[in-house]
Amino acid sequence: MKLNDIRDNDGARKGRMRVGRGIGSGKGKTAGRGQKGAKARSGVSVNGFEGGQMPLHMRIPKRGFNNIFAKDYAEVNLGAIQRVIDARKLDAKGTIDHDALKAAGLARGGKDGVRLLGKGELTAKLTLKVAGASKGAIEAVEKAGGKVEVMDEDRPEAEKKAGRAAANKAARAEGTRTPRSKVPARAARTAAKTEGVKAPAKKAAAAPAE
Repeated sequence: MKLNDIRDNDGARKGRMRVGRGIGSGKGKTAGRGQKGAKARSGVSVNGFEGGQMPLHMRIPKRGFNNIFAKDYAEVNLGAIQRVIDARKLDAKGTIDHDALKAAGLARGGKDGVRLLGKGELTAKLTLKVAGASKGAIEAVEKAGGKVEVMDEDRPEAEKKAGRAAANKAARAEGTRTPRSKVPARAARTAAKTEGVKAPAKKAAAAPAE
């Protein structure tokens, strides 16, 4: 047996039927399409058309939606990072960012950065700079003696809001947070009332000229 003797079994590759090549072939003239009608014409697609009744793809219920503002993250698990470190494709000493993970073949796509996930086991001490990370992944990296730096501009809005709320709560507990008001005059009246000073009167509307 040689390489040039290897070939398919008989009937494994069947040639396509050449239509419109004379009536003797059985597929001449109308080429198996019949006479007239939409399916006999060229350039007409009838997939999903059910003769005018409501088609199936419109009858079934719909749920969910595609978020056009969604971020595109390359998801990378800790176990995959440990494997490429063991294979010496990734240096564990420096800061590991999107470019380093992409060069190691882990971060495919992800035009908005890398999101770190906690699947797998991590033993190496790493410093990671990523666009996002799960709570379990951060805990696993810190347990191994490493650190995860999440870039603030790429953090989800919910995380930013939670961080601001935590900072405000801590400031209120320490008594260092100043009261915020959209209207300065209202803030001045509130401060004057708490100090026991008569608040400045509101400006009276100008009388109409006679």
